[in-house]
Amino acid sequence: MDGPVAEHAKQEPFHVVTPLLESWALSQVAGMPVFLKCENVQPSGSFKIRGIGHFCQEMAKKGCRHLVCSSGGNAGIAAAYAARKLGIPATIVLPESTSLQVVQRLQGEGAEVQLTGKERSQRGGCLGPYRKGHASLVQELKAVLRTPPGALVLAVGGGGLLAGVVAGLLEVGWQHVPIIAMETHGAHCFNAAITAGKLVTLPDITSVAKSLGAKTVAARALECMQVCKIHSEVVEDTEAVSAVQQLLDDERMLVEPACGAALAAIYSGLLRRLQAEGCLPPSLTSVVVIVCGGNNINSRELQALKTHLGQV
Repeated sequence: MDGPVAEHAKQEPFHVVTPLLESWALSQVAGMPVFLKCENVQPSGSFKIRGIGHFCQEMAKKGCRHLVCSSGGNAGIAAAYAARKLGIPATIVLPESTSLQVVQRLQGEGAEVQLTGKERSQRGGCLGPYRKGHASLVQELKAVLRTPPGALVLAVGGGGLLAGVVAGLLEVGWQHVPIIAMETHGAHCFNAAITAGKLVTLPDITSVAKSLGAKTVAARALECMQVCKIHSEVVEDTEAVSAVQQLLDDERMLVEPACGAALAAIYSGLLRRLQAEGCLPPSLTSVVVIVCGGNNINSRELQALKTHLGQV
């Protein structure tokens, strides 16, 4: 793709406005209206296309001729999708453990795939360009809801989604909305940093929620604690995978365990506990859960995860 088409791609955002669906099943569990922001239907399969798409467009405007991305999957697919739209080549570097499903998707986007011997240590880095892209999610929430929700639930990996949502809340004047930031044990770099009062590096990622696998959260994520009320919570892998299965049964949507961590805030009863402990108001108008999506899942992988964790 070149000429006028490529120039057009540099202007139009690559993400789509995703549905905000009220879930009857999750609302029954929570005892209040629960809305699902369905980022799993983005062209790249996850919310990542918002920030990465914006970043790639900015780089193309500056003359970038080749995109290189080191990724566990979702970020790489977003980068490959953006590169194809921009008409420039992309190289995606992945660990050898990456599923064939993801490799084939990347190759289908026209990217060159390079597999390395082991998974690279990930660290949340410069989130500026990503933050602006992810903030668009909150703009969409305001356009539909009109009034702020009682709380917002999301999963935290390197901190990009959290930083983007906080930026978006500030833009629309919703900074008073509490955020429930969910992680799984073994990929809890944000919670560990809050506990220590400084950035810390996890010795290893032991959670099955590999898409949350940043060993060190971005500094900006900690800074967000100063401008918004954020509750950092950690669930077990079993709770995250159980939430994945429950969402599949309730809403016919299949997402990664990383997304299951956010859904577990409702399904595990954690939201009600926070209300009972006084961390959240006893009566909330509604709750929005960001269904971040993910490509590293299929029915066979879900069954393997359940077997590995001893779930029937």
